[in-house]
Amino acid sequence: MNEKKTRRRRPHPHGPRGVMMPAEKAKDFKGSLRRLAGHLKPYTGQLAVVVVLAIASVVLSMAGPKILGQATNILFAGVIGRQFPSGLTKEQAVEMLRASGREQMVEMLEGMEFVPGVGIDFSAIGRVLIILTGIYVVSAFSSWLQHYIMAGVSQRTVYGLRKEVDAKLSRLPLKYYDDNTRGEILSRVTNDIDNIAGTLQQSLNQLITALFTLIGVLIMMFSISSLLAVIALATLPLSAIVTVSIAKRSQKQFVAQWDSTGVLNSHIEEMYTGHSIVKVFNRQQKAIAEFDQENERLFESSFKAQFISGTIRPAMQLINNLNYVAISVIGGIKVASGALLLGDVQAFLQYSRHFTQPIVQTASIMNVLQSTVASAERVFELLDEEEEIADTDAPVALTSIKGHVEFKNVSFRYKSEVPLIEGMDLKVQPGQTVAIVGPTGAGKTTVVNLLMRFYEIGEGSITIDGVDVRNLTRNNLRRLFGMVLQDTWLFSGSIRDNIAYGREAASEAEILAAARAAHVDHFVRTLPDGYDTQLDDEASNISQGQKQLLTIARAFLADPQILILDEATSSVDTRTEVLIQEAMAKLMHDRTSFVIAHRLSTIRNADTILVMDNGRIIAQGSHDELMAARGFYYDLYRSQFAGAYDAVV
Repeated sequence: MNEKKTRRRRPHPHGPRGVMMPAEKAKDFKGSLRRLAGHLKPYTGQLAVVVVLAIASVVLSMAGPKILGQATNILFAGVIGRQFPSGLTKEQAVEMLRASGREQMVEMLEGMEFVPGVGIDFSAIGRVLIILTGIYVVSAFSSWLQHYIMAGVSQRTVYGLRKEVDAKLSRLPLKYYDDNTRGEILSRVTNDIDNIAGTLQQSLNQLITALFTLIGVLIMMFSISSLLAVIALATLPLSAIVTVSIAKRSQKQFVAQWDSTGVLNSHIEEMYTGHSIVKVFNRQQKAIAEFDQENERLFESSFKAQFISGTIRPAMQLINNLNYVAISVIGGIKVASGALLLGDVQAFLQYSRHFTQPIVQTASIMNVLQSTVASAERVFELLDEEEEIADTDAPVALTSIKGHVEFKNVSFRYKSEVPLIEGMDLKVQPGQTVAIVGPTGAGKTTVVNLLMRFYEIGEGSITIDGVDVRNLTRNNLRRLFGMVLQDTWLFSGSIRDNIAYGREAASEAEILAAARAAHVDHFVRTLPDGYDTQLDDEASNISQGQKQLLTIARAFLADPQILILDEATSSVDTRTEVLIQEAMAKLMHDRTSFVIAHRLSTIRNADTILVMDNGRIIAQGSHDELMAARGFYYDLYRSQFAGAYDAVV
């Protein structure tokens, strides 16, 4: 598939080697947010309950400081009451103070409820504290239930999104996988969906709570003192200016930090995977020097990013403390003048502490929401990708075929402006072996992709036993073929399971027979666990040649009616290649076979050899015929076997 590998890939937005970069802003924030919200529609009832619980939790928590202020007022009234002899009324006590010239004390006590001669009413304070405890318990339970319900909603939403993506991936054409790197696709399926899952619950909960907390705090502050509320609000512009200016400076450093992280990780991975080559060429010191340089860059950018962003909290604390001092001083004056009670000022101070929290939370949530919506947009882009052309409504069913394959005036382009295959005609008789040769990018693998309907042809038709492949379902069509590719693919599991992947419900005897035919049985039995040997995700515990043999055994087990071999013996030694060729000859007997070959010695006995260049069949015939013609094939063959061929000639 070399001709496709040369096409340009889109850059990986998550950084080198799949390193997670900060999420970019969404291209269509409102549209993507609406679409993401659409996935929450089935859970409207649960979301309504979440909002009600959030309101209940906020209302109860907002009532707490006010009620606690009442306890402070009772306590202060008791302290004042003990200063006067019993038997007096409040009015008489105030007149005594006025007569003594203590006018400021009079102003403060006129607005206070106290009983002269009566001390602190601990029973009343106890009742207030019991009520306060109950309120906080119910508030906490409401908050817990809110988070519990929201967790279910967010996870079910993402569960459905994962199912959509998984189903979509099975309907995408091969072109999508060719145009996008594996890391890019995996990033959308894992990183982006995980980002949505991780922030959906947190963001919605915090946003709802922050909104109602802000409203509740403002109501309570204005109900206590409009003047103090205005003073608290006056710090908002200053807080916003400080936060935005610091965030802008830190953002540049965070970008540099992630860039340095990606470069450093890329360097480490390259040096690790090529460790033996680095040592052979004595490049250890150069590699260490490059590592030190990138590590220093990462240190500097990370230090600046963390330091600058870390100044937001102390700056906000300074502003809040100045605000706290202003409220305390003016509130104290109000208490001294009798305009406010001490408990009210205490409650206001608590509300002022709560006031900036939802604002900072909301700002943080908006950053997180940008990241979430950007991830959602990337997932939606995948879901909106053009799918394979749907199978025909009235498909023809083929169960047993002779293997007559014909290309009639077939044209195909990967890109509309770049022609590849134009007007291709080819007839393959049942049981024939057709070898396809040519330079990289000639279109060899493309022919196979068109035959399997991995790509749809632009013009013409491809038929099997006279039936257009477009009149077959893809499942039916691909059951007719067995493929062995140059790039081996094995999954995590036992060797037995990997061979059995070729046919469902294969018996143990059939698996062993396929293994023996592909010369797998011998090396498998030398392994400690034999056929139960577990392969890891990259099958790194066996050699490349052994991987190739296992994929060949899988093809033997599948027992296909048409066989496709894409340089199937490229990773095995010469002796094993001879054995495989013998086994392949048996497998290919009476089967139509397509062999893509780079080593021309492997296809000398093919019935027909197609020589391709730039998407066209420029020569066709047997090995002897093509050599006698002394054309393009002759030159290709001599370039590989010049010495040996000259000796024979």
